[in-house]
Amino acid sequence: MPEQRVPLPKPKVGLVLTGGGARAAYQVGVLRAIAEVLPDKTRNPFPVICGTSAGAINAASIAVAANNFAQGIKELEAVWSNFHVDHIYRSDFLGVFHNTLRCLLSLVSSEFGKHNPISLLDNSPLEALLRDRFPFRSIQYCIRSGALHALGLTAWGYTSGQSVTFYQAARTVLPWKRAQRLGIPVDIGAEHLMASSSIPFIFPAVRLNREFFGDGSMRQLAPISPALHLGADKVLIIGVRKPVTDEPKRVHASTYPPFAQIAGHALNSIFVDSLDVDLERLLRINETLKLIPHDTLKEKNIPLRPVEAMMIAPSEGINEIAQKYAYTLPWIMRNLYRAIGAMGPNGSTLLSYVLFEAPFCRDLIELGYNDTLQQKEELLKFIGVQGDA
Repeated sequence: MPEQRVPLPKPKVGLVLTGGGARAAYQVGVLRAIAEVLPDKTRNPFPVICGTSAGAINAASIAVAANNFAQGIKELEAVWSNFHVDHIYRSDFLGVFHNTLRCLLSLVSSEFGKHNPISLLDNSPLEALLRDRFPFRSIQYCIRSGALHALGLTAWGYTSGQSVTFYQAARTVLPWKRAQRLGIPVDIGAEHLMASSSIPFIFPAVRLNREFFGDGSMRQLAPISPALHLGADKVLIIGVRKPVTDEPKRVHASTYPPFAQIAGHALNSIFVDSLDVDLERLLRINETLKLIPHDTLKEKNIPLRPVEAMMIAPSEGINEIAQKYAYTLPWIMRNLYRAIGAMGPNGSTLLSYVLFEAPFCRDLIELGYNDTLQQKEELLKFIGVQGDA
């Protein structure tokens, strides 16, 4: 009798959603396009989902609806398409005044800040939104049904200085520990999303167990790594910054940079720079492994394997789009951001992270949608459904 070949298991595609505040609306457009180009009634094409900061919120939204991917994306788009800043942080006069006063008091007295979260903005509306709209119990149900293998959300510990990925996954996934980063199994809830998305200085830190945690993008030296630890064989990465292809122009600075410009560059270094470095490192390792025979890797017990990666990133500059919609902010927030220089061209980077207004978000969703359709064939091949579409 001819020998029967056992079909190889289908590679697990990991989805990596980076941080970026309001810029994460771009990810929603990408996901909307993916849901449309997949065959009807396709289950969640990403068994492993990892998110950081605002990307963590999008990741959790996909995970709780893994049994009905297309419907989950529709609901996610409905939320982002109707966003206003008061869904994320208090933008009323009393709320802004109270929070600003607390920040000033913390500068005068260190004792004041010991027991009161201090930040530029009060994001309690976001917590209420997450607890209202996310059925977190569905995560375990989706894992049991096989529609989801693992969900990982990364936050950064202010005391330990460690990058911690809180994950909920199938039993085969084991905790890990590497230099300054580790993975811990938990039942994911709103508090983990709040911790992962607590942008430094802008939103307050969140206490989880014994430690306060902030935005997971801080010192996240290997943002692709959690997806691999959770079992992904290949990774689709959705970025939130237009790839830099040309050297920036050197211009003569006539004035001192405003606070918003400095903060914008700091946020860029937190959210996007480490991803570029990690992706470059992954591709370099892939090229190196091509030169080493498989038998040699096995003989020397070298735990390295090639990992296919694909990245979708904005084809247009998000800063310029943000500046176009600055007027949509409530008047109190416009005045606050104007005071720190965020309403001008030099402050548009910071503005793009906090502009949670429907017109801006819808524009980014449309940009992500169109960018993804431009790569439709490559995307379907990568996910592994080209023959079925």
